[in-house]
Amino acid sequence: MATPQKESSIQEITADFKESDAAVLTEYRGLTVAQLKTLRRALGSETKYAVVKNTLTGIAAKAAGIDAFDGQLSGPTAIAFIKGDPVQAAKGLTDFAKDNDKLIIKAGVFEGQSMDASEIAALAALESREHQLARVAAVLKAPMSMMARAAAALQEKQGESAEAPAEA
Repeated sequence: MATPQKESSIQEITADFKESDAAVLTEYRGLTVAQLKTLRRALGSETKYAVVKNTLTGIAAKAAGIDAFDGQLSGPTAIAFIKGDPVQAAKGLTDFAKDNDKLIIKAGVFEGQSMDASEIAALAALESREHQLARVAAVLKAPMSMMARAAAALQEKQGESAEAPAEA
């Protein structure tokens, strides 16, 4: 029989899984509190980075319908519960892991699909959602800009042709 404290922890972790767009499992052995604080800042305000108990996390993941972490829950474990843009959080994790070899990215889940460390690195290599939207807007804006320039040039040319006979 689980204690009420453990049951509430399981419920909280399950809720975090269900409310998140993505989650990344890491091992943080050897990182200091200051380094973890720096990592949390790098992940952004929409990402919750929590140190979790492996057994409780396994139960919570199953309750949330996630099997991506089967066999991965060993050692000191922390999970990044990502809400919003997963690319930004993945970049924060991979950049921090490059600078601090003690952070190990184990696995993740994104839109219900399991991801390994290499897939998380590939996600981090993508451009942010805002940058991709800006590119789409630029592509959509280009034909309108060209049409506006052509109309302005035509109007200018008509204005010049109207002035030419008057001078003669």
